[in-house]
Amino acid sequence: MSRKNNPLADPRKLSAATQMVHGGGKRTEFHETSEALFLNSGYAYPSSEHAELLFQGKVPGGHNYSRFANPSYDMFQDRMALIEGAEAARCFATGMSAVTNAVMSQVRAGDHIVASQALFGGCRYVVEDFAPRFGVASTLVDGRDPANFAAAMQPNTKLVFIETPTNPTLELVDIAAVAEIAHAHGAKLIVDNVFATALYQKPLELGADLVTYSATKHIDGQGRVLGGIVLGSRELIEGDIHTFLRHTGATLSPFNAWVLTKGLETFALRVERMTDNAEKVAAALASHPKINRVIYPHDPSHPQYDLAKRQMKRGSTLLALDVKGGQDGAFALSDNLAVILISNNLGDAKSLITHPRTTTHARLTEEVRLETGVTPGLLRLSVGLEDPEDLIADLMYGLDQV
Repeated sequence: MSRKNNPLADPRKLSAATQMVHGGGKRTEFHETSEALFLNSGYAYPSSEHAELLFQGKVPGGHNYSRFANPSYDMFQDRMALIEGAEAARCFATGMSAVTNAVMSQVRAGDHIVASQALFGGCRYVVEDFAPRFGVASTLVDGRDPANFAAAMQPNTKLVFIETPTNPTLELVDIAAVAEIAHAHGAKLIVDNVFATALYQKPLELGADLVTYSATKHIDGQGRVLGGIVLGSRELIEGDIHTFLRHTGATLSPFNAWVLTKGLETFALRVERMTDNAEKVAAALASHPKINRVIYPHDPSHPQYDLAKRQMKRGSTLLALDVKGGQDGAFALSDNLAVILISNNLGDAKSLITHPRTTTHARLTEEVRLETGVTPGLLRLSVGLEDPEDLIADLMYGLDQV
């Protein structure tokens, strides 16, 4: 008998937690237990004929330049594809390079994009400012009602782009409903799944064509490296996505790919503990007299609670709170915290708080900020791995100073 005869030798039959530890491994002849790191830019070929076949794409799994192919990328991409339920993936230098690739590789001059208006500032820039420079028009809609997407579709709409939950207001978009609308009009759907994570939400199963992540967030989750990844069908990933990566060069370094692969080994443990903490913090703040409202997807007070329960396994690691006193109140709370750090990052082992109006969404007009729920008193809290009682005590002290 052999290990290969064991049904669990097929990684697709393993749970997500086990896939995050073992998926996508490629051992060298030294049989190492930890994934090897391939810090090389190029490759030597055994013969000229081999090189010719490689550049013709006739050598399965071959590599010819680390701008777009490297064994360290393979391991990270294959593990993420396994977790996501995708056929293929490509990794990028940052989350924004992944989003830009996903969007721009799928459209051509004369095309039209429909996107939810509640997007991270950088993502909104790609759709609203960057794409039109290349002859691609866009329409932004209130993503909470799928009917708004249907109304915005045009004969030349080729792409629908959403994030759910949204950054920073944690609004939800019905992925399955929007996917149906997009496909009925011959368009593709891209979902930025950063807030929900691959652990709690599966956009491809709900009808999405491509999924994007800033791997900087929960995947690394320890403030060490930048990275991004796009996942989907083999046809899309190995077609336009790979071609766009190859010729624009927004390449992840092999070292960062290795760090992100190792980060996935503790991903489930970290995200589950952070989610436990987020639930406790949200409950503790819910009735505080100095907070107008706490926004958390799996809290019954969330206006889209039913949708959150339907498409997200859990509420994940982020919440938002609207502090009384506007920006002055929000600043007073943040500036008096001792454990929670002021930072615009998220998904980190350390709890982080940010004021979106003056940081991540500062480039937007006040009209647009208010339209998308980014009020002067809004704070986004990314809950980390600390003891939840310490986090609650820290927040209570900060609120006492408001």
